[in-house]
Amino acid sequence: MENLRLRDVGWESAKFWLAVLPVLLIFGPLLPGLYWALAPALDASVWRALWLDTQWPQALRATLISSVLSTVLAFGIAALLATLHYPGAVWAALQRRLPVLLSVPHAAFAIGLFFLIAPSGWLARAVAYFVQWTSPPDWATVQDPYGLSLALALAIKESWFLLWVLAAVLGEQAVSRQMVMGRSLGYSRAQTWMLIVWPQLLPRLVWPVLAVFAYGLSVVDMAVILGPGTPPTLAVLVWHWLTDPNPELQARGSAASLVLLFVLLGCAATVRGAWWLWQHRRPYPMGQRRAPTNLHWLKLHTVLFFTGYAVVAVLLLWSLAQTWFFPALLPDSVSLQTWQQADWTPFWTTLWLGLAVSMLCLPVVLLWLEWGPKGLNVLLYLPLVLPALPLVAGQYATLLHWQLDGTALALVWSHLLWVLPYMVLTLVGPYRAFDARLMVTARALGQSPWRACLWVKWPLLVRPILATLAVGFAVSVAQYLPTLFAGGGRFVTVTTEAVALSAGGNRRVLAVQALLQIALPLAGFGLAAMAAYGLGRHRKGLR
Repeated sequence: MENLRLRDVGWESAKFWLAVLPVLLIFGPLLPGLYWALAPALDASVWRALWLDTQWPQALRATLISSVLSTVLAFGIAALLATLHYPGAVWAALQRRLPVLLSVPHAAFAIGLFFLIAPSGWLARAVAYFVQWTSPPDWATVQDPYGLSLALALAIKESWFLLWVLAAVLGEQAVSRQMVMGRSLGYSRAQTWMLIVWPQLLPRLVWPVLAVFAYGLSVVDMAVILGPGTPPTLAVLVWHWLTDPNPELQARGSAASLVLLFVLLGCAATVRGAWWLWQHRRPYPMGQRRAPTNLHWLKLHTVLFFTGYAVVAVLLLWSLAQTWFFPALLPDSVSLQTWQQADWTPFWTTLWLGLAVSMLCLPVVLLWLEWGPKGLNVLLYLPLVLPALPLVAGQYATLLHWQLDGTALALVWSHLLWVLPYMVLTLVGPYRAFDARLMVTARALGQSPWRACLWVKWPLLVRPILATLAVGFAVSVAQYLPTLFAGGGRFVTVTTEAVALSAGGNRRVLAVQALLQIALPLAGFGLAAMAAYGLGRHRKGLR
C-alpha cells in the first residue's frame, strides 16, 4: 500500500512538471529580460529627458485619444449589437461570419481601410463620381494628428473580437433562461438587458476589454499605416527609440514604455472606481415596464459586414490594377503582372513560422489545461492585457544577452509568448465543458491518465483543438513587433513587408502582400474546418 501511495505521489509530481516546465521555458527567460530592458529607466535624468522631449506631449495625446476612443467605440458597437439582436436571426448571421472577419490581420485591415477612406481612396472616388471632383479633396481622413482614423480602424477590428467573446458568454444556458424570464415578466428587450443581463456580463468582460485597450495603447503596425506621422503615437515613438543605436534614446524608450504601462493601470483603476460607485449608488429597479425602443432601423451589422468585405475588395482591385488614377471608380485595366512578379519569400517565411509556432504550442496548451495549476491561467493571459512594447523589449534584451537575436530559434520563441495565451483562451472553454464522466469511465476500465487523454478526451475534442491550431497560426501571422525585434531584420514576413511597403511603396505590391497576409489565416481556418468535418463525420451522434 505504501509503494502504491508513493507511486501516485510520483505520478502527480510528474504530471505537474510536465505541464509547467514548457510554460516556464516560454515565460521564464522574459523575467531577466524585463530587468535588463527597463533598468535604464530607473535613472531620473532619463525621465527628465523624456519630459523635455518636444514630441512627447503630442504623441501621448494621440495615443490616449486613439486607444480610449477605440475601446469605447468597440465595446459600444458590440454591446449595441448584442442588445438589439440577441437572440435572433441577425445574431446568428453575425456568429457565422465572425470567423471570416476575425481572420483578417490588423495590418492588412489597416491597409485596406487606408485604401478605402484616404483622400484618394475608394469612398472619395465614389463621391467624386457625383460631384465631379478632378483631384482628391484636401481632407485628413488618414494619418490625422489626433489619431482618429486609427481609432476608427481599431474600433471596427476590435468590435469583432468583443462580439466573439460575447457570443461565447451568451451561449450559456443561464443567460438564455434569464432573457426568457425577463421578457415573460413584461420587460422589453432593452430593459431585460439593462436590468438583468448586463450587470452580470460586465464583470466577465473586464479582461477582454482590458486586452482591447492594451492593444490600442501599444499597437505599432496599424499606427504606422493610419496614425499620425510627426510626431507619431507614443508606441511608434517608443519603437523608434528602442531600435536607435544611441543608448540615451534607448533608455528614453524604456521609460516611455513604462509610461504605457502606467497609463493602462491608471485607466483600469479609474474604470474600476467608477464601476464601484455605480454599483453602490445606482437606484433600485422600480419594476416599471417601458415600451420597447425601436432601433432596428440602425443597420450597424450591415456597416460592419460592408467594411470588412470592402477592405478585401479594394485590396484585390489594387493588386490587379495596371493604371488607376483619381477619380476613376475602377481601374482602367487589370492584369496578373503584380502577382507574377511578387516576392514570395515573406509568404514562405510566414508559413513555416506560423506552422512551427502553432504546432509547438498545441502540446503545451493540452498539457497545461489537463494537469497544470488551474488558478494560474490568469498569468498566461498577461501578454494579452499588458502593453506589448515592454514585453517585446524584455524579449529582445534576453536575446541580446544570449546572443541569439536574428536566429530562427529566437524568432520562434518570441512568437510563442503571444500565441500561447490565445490558444489557451480558445481551448479552455471546450476543455471545461468536457464531460468528466468519460474520463472516469476510461480510468475505471484500466486506462492510465495519459492513455485516457490520448484515446478518449483529445479525440473527442478534435474540433476545438483544430480551431485552436488555426487561431495560433493566425496570431503568429499577425505578429509584427516580435518578428521585427527578434528577427533582427533577417526574417521578413508578410506582416513586416506590408508595413514597410505602407511607408511609400508601390500600392499594387502592398496590396499583394496584404492579401497574402489575409489568405494565410483564411487557409488555416478553412483547413481546420475541413479536417474537423472529415475526422468527426462518423461521430455526429456523440455529444
